[in-house]
Amino acid sequence: MGAIEVNQPMIDGVCVTPLKQFTDERGMVMHILSDMQLSAVREVYASLVKGTTIKAWRRHHKMVQHYAVPIGKIKLVLFDNRPNSSTHNRVQEIVTGIDCYGLIQIPPMIWYGFENLFDGNSLIVNGASLPHDPNEVDRLDKNTQEIPYRWDDHLKDIPQA
Repeated sequence: MGAIEVNQPMIDGVCVTPLKQFTDERGMVMHILSDMQLSAVREVYASLVKGTTIKAWRRHHKMVQHYAVPIGKIKLVLFDNRPNSSTHNRVQEIVTGIDCYGLIQIPPMIWYGFENLFDGNSLIVNGASLPHDPNEVDRLDKNTQEIPYRWDDHLKDIPQA
């Protein structure tokens, strides 16, 4: 199993932590959250990402997210437009999944989107710091001009599953 692929310097407040996997001939056990993250989690849910789907863009006002991808592989793209951030206007790509497994912590007010890179469905598990609240999230179209990232331009640069 490999490490999560981080293609740019880390955005301020984003944290990538390798997670343990235990395998044998019968299958695999995969850690998702440690004691440290569990104290901040109020809700856990999973998102299934089908085929070549791109889900973008959204940001949470208050919620901290803890993403792990135990099935499949995704490219997670983050954009920091927080005016007082040391990484203001930085875009970051992270590739994670069963073969490059870890936990990604996304702080509030970071725009993010993801694309399935797996030949099949990918599963994202999120340990969220708050229960879901539709009034706490902003959304933009994946092709917005407000974020300096074009999904189609970057497909050739990301290793495929």
